Amino acid sequence: MFKRILVLCAASLALTAQAQSQDPGTPAAVAAKVALRGESQGVRVSEIRITRPNDILVVQADLANGERADRTVFYRFRWLDTVGNQVGDGESWKQMGLLGKGQQTVKSVAPSGIATDFRLEMNVEK
Repeated sequence: MFKRILVLCAASLALTAQAQSQDPGTPAAVAAKVALRGESQGVRVSEIRITRPNDILVVQADLANGERADRTVFYRFRWLDTVGNQVGDGESWKQMGLLGKGQQTVKSVAPSGIATDFRLEMNVEK
């Protein structure tokens, strides 16, 4: 029982630390879908749109750069089933240049109808 509580506390702290590393302007519902690796460097996910045509999950995410300096963003989508297990082999990392004060949309389609959830993993370089 004690181990379970300890694991839950550690998970809670990890999620809190992750949420704190997000840009404060990122809505909480959006931040829950984003796994940021490192600092945001002024880049935030301003909006996520989800559709399910033909029972396949399709996600579009708007990335906004709040800084004047250009940023390089590496991203990938991790697709999950109803219990949180990864669906498919996973996407490879994609690279995108994001101009200062600019915004760009990224899009991905789930590998199968088994995917019911996702995480957008991001790494932002200066």
